[in-house]
Amino acid sequence: MHPNPVYHTADDSQNLAFARDRAFGVLSVNGPEGPLVSHVPFILSEDGAWAEMHLVRSNPIARALGAPQRAILAVTGADSYVSPDWYGLDDQVPTWNYVAVHLRGELELRPAEEMRDLLVRQSAVYEGRLLPKTPWLIDKVNEEALAKLLRMIVPCRMRIESIDGTWKLTQNKVESARLGAAEAMAEHGFGAEVRQLAALMRGA
Repeated sequence: MHPNPVYHTADDSQNLAFARDRAFGVLSVNGPEGPLVSHVPFILSEDGAWAEMHLVRSNPIARALGAPQRAILAVTGADSYVSPDWYGLDDQVPTWNYVAVHLRGELELRPAEEMRDLLVRQSAVYEGRLLPKTPWLIDKVNEEALAKLLRMIVPCRMRIESIDGTWKLTQNKVESARLGAAEAMAEHGFGAEVRQLAALMRGA
């Protein structure tokens, strides 16, 4: 997380809403030979106390969960390079704007019997975003094929103990510089979801 407090004004509800909407992050735990990292889709409980996900059984993180492990789930959003020319100010330097939320807590392996229910709930959340498409249902999968699939993946759950978000949107500049950078970024910026980031900068 960026150390400047001006970028940390979002409260827990805003950070959780961002993470819930993104639904995809980088999960990391400390392994015996160094950090273990996996890119995972996830869902959050209604109260934001838990993140649930599944891993391929052979994933090194899954193998490390003989006992619960301290973990971080890093969720990133829009980002872009910011040219100092966009501020309309002298003596500026380049930077990079972005949004990121870190969820920290204890990650545990859940019983295999919970895998089917988790898959149903995860797919319901993601399919719900595709309406009016008819949602995919697990019943569409042959039971034998489904049983084989479920043996290959394991359910995991992380108890969320701390939430931290960085919304680096040029809040450290005067309004005219921030808005000028947002306009130039929308037209010329590069990175992920540049126009969305520019919109966030306009409202910062």
